[in-house]
Amino acid sequence: MKKIVLLGDSIRLIGYGKRCAELLGDEYETVEPEDNGRFVKYTLRGVLLEWKPLLEGADLIHWNNGLWDVCDLGDGPFTDLDEYVKNLVRVAKVLRGYTDKIVFATTTPTSPLMWGHDKNRTIRYNKAAVEALGELGVVINDLFSVVDADIDANISEDYLHLSPRGVELCAAQTAEIIRKTVNG
Repeated sequence: MKKIVLLGDSIRLIGYGKRCAELLGDEYETVEPEDNGRFVKYTLRGVLLEWKPLLEGADLIHWNNGLWDVCDLGDGPFTDLDEYVKNLVRVAKVLRGYTDKIVFATTTPTSPLMWGHDKNRTIRYNKAAVEALGELGVVINDLFSVVDADIDANISEDYLHLSPRGVELCAAQTAEIIRKTVNG
């Protein structure tokens, strides 16, 4: 049985994570921390410390970070773009110590009504992440495009998290990419 580890922020924790595990079924052991991966530096700390036992024996690791990082809390993005990319690369390199099959999911868009978030900033951060992680051979799961196809239907009433429809679409795409990558 292949072990799949899902890491990421609340889009994974209360979003696609559990449903993805259901879609993968009994053919895979799918595990994820009970903790929200929040921003990329928090996830870096997790993979260096608390989550190490979870990562042991992983055949594939799927992760996302970004919603916290791109959020402007009043003085610019929580994590500036250069720091975001550098820390994504650090996380990817740590994860490489466990498996060479790593998938990164792009940051999902929010409703235009969500404070602190800007679609163009999210696009810039995603572009930089895809370029940097692509150079390392990380597979990209473009959840941004999945959600952006119909933001009103795919984002919940809180303007940030996935709606039930968004969860289903993101979980289905994530499960498909995991299957192709781990078995390819």
